[in-house]
Amino acid sequence: MNTKLVIASLMIGTVGLGACKPKAPDVLPPEPVETTAAVPEYQQPTGPVLGTQEHFVNGVNGLNVIFFDTDRYNIDSEDAVALQTQAQYLQRNTGISVTVEGHADERGTRDYNLALGERRANSAKNYLVSLGVDASRIRTVSYGKERPVALGSNESAWAQNRRAVTVVIN
Repeated sequence: MNTKLVIASLMIGTVGLGACKPKAPDVLPPEPVETTAAVPEYQQPTGPVLGTQEHFVNGVNGLNVIFFDTDRYNIDSEDAVALQTQAQYLQRNTGISVTVEGHADERGTRDYNLALGERRANSAKNYLVSLGVDASRIRTVSYGKERPVALGSNESAWAQNRRAVTVVIN
């Protein structure tokens, strides 16, 4: 008798579920339209172009200039950090060559300042070479006191002009 009861319950359940069948929607969705996937166009990366001075300055976090004390051309710890950053950039970008410009403040003779600027530029170059940058990729030039960045006859202006600047060669 249990078997008959189970079969009867199953049949009633099946009939009940059949009555719950959802009706068809009044409006059918539109027919699918064939589309072609849009391929995005290649876009040049924004920002400075590799091999430009702007790219170099950004790549070394603005550390393309080092400063010197009066009548000095030695690399101090602050200069070393800047030159290490430059060396890392140059080792990552082996196709780039640079010029290290040596500068002096307005005090002293033209000849003295040209010689001092040359020693400053060579000091920076030698440090970069000691960090593994190929010497053939680094030129040096001295401008002495001929290209000041700060005008004035005071310690602030002189300090800004006693420098070596690394510039990308195009």
